[in-house]
Amino acid sequence: MDHVLMYYLRVSQHLSQQFRSHFGKLNLTFPQALVLSVLGGEGPMPISQLAERTGSANSTVSGIVDRLEKLGLARRTRSETDHRVIYVEATDHYQKLRTKAETGVNEYFDSLLGELAPEEQETVARGLKLLDRALTGGQEE
Repeated sequence: MDHVLMYYLRVSQHLSQQFRSHFGKLNLTFPQALVLSVLGGEGPMPISQLAERTGSANSTVSGIVDRLEKLGLARRTRSETDHRVIYVEATDHYQKLRTKAETGVNEYFDSLLGELAPEEQETVARGLKLLDRALTGGQEE
């Protein structure tokens, strides 16, 4: 199983470098870009839902949103129907930045895998799904 660990580490390192390079041009970290991509694509949502969508802890996402607010890329707004609920949304400033970037997280990831044949892409997806299931103790999302 050493080869699985080695491939995992190599792939993680390559992806980290690719994302850091791409999103670094926008002065964003990958986690920040991921949060903004979800918000930009799906609209405002509570921190808990955003954390679920990005596979992160609420506290992690809250810290990311704090930094994005300071950059003027996200904002928190209180629900008009339930004042206990706070929504996070991407700002117009982010939408302009997103246009400048031309590609978000999903599009960029798709471009990285674009060299693979469709059946190879499906094999990668199946392998990652199996790895995710093994890491989460068999829990399906």
